Amino acid sequence: MKVVFLEEVEGTARTGDVKNVADGFARNFLLPRKLAAPATKHYIAIAEQKATKEAKREDRLDGEARDRLFPLIDGQEMTIEVLVGEQGKLFGSVTSRDIAERLQKDTGVELEHRQVHLNQPIREIGTHEVPVRLTRNVIANITVNVHPEGGMPEPEPEPEAAEETEAAAEDEATEATAEDETTETAADEPAATEASADDSPAEEAAPAPAEETATTETPDAPDEATEDEEKGAASREGS
Repeated sequence: MKVVFLEEVEGTARTGDVKNVADGFARNFLLPRKLAAPATKHYIAIAEQKATKEAKREDRLDGEARDRLFPLIDGQEMTIEVLVGEQGKLFGSVTSRDIAERLQKDTGVELEHRQVHLNQPIREIGTHEVPVRLTRNVIANITVNVHPEGGMPEPEPEPEAAEETEAAAEDEATEATAEDETTETAADEPAATEASADDSPAEEAAPAPAEETATTETPDAPDEATEDEEKGAASREGS
């Protein structure tokens, strides 16, 4: 359906715009609320008159915003303290309503929260640049510092790091035990060597009785010579 907009519909059209829209959108939303009308000559003429008045009104508001509000708000810096958990995550968030209320407190300028343009609520500590739309054509920029209330909490040790520390301690203990065992083994080796050296002479002295046997058997030769002499003497006596 082709309609002419009698009022501004944010994100869709401004006063006096003529557009084609879905039939359901026109019948269920625009026409009942008198935001738009069928695009006839009559309604187009009415819309043009309203658009002219709206343009003059906007020029006046822009001038007031530039002269009075912009100097008060542009460049403003505020600090908002919030409760945070580990890794700087906020318990909750900082919203456009929070910022608008703080601006009113600091500057005395009353703003609607929708004039503070946040794509999404602030959920992390740090510095954030935030635009504030004073009018359609006048935009101020402010700085919002989000700080942890009472300072950042102490981070708990990560489980993996704790396990690595325990494993390293166990490895050190194992290495120390191995070194002690190596030292004890090295200390025992000289004693074993000395014991072996003491045992060796006893084993080498064992063959000594063999010499005694040889010495004992040597006197048998004179017995044979004595028998021969006795036989010779008997022969001489018989002759």
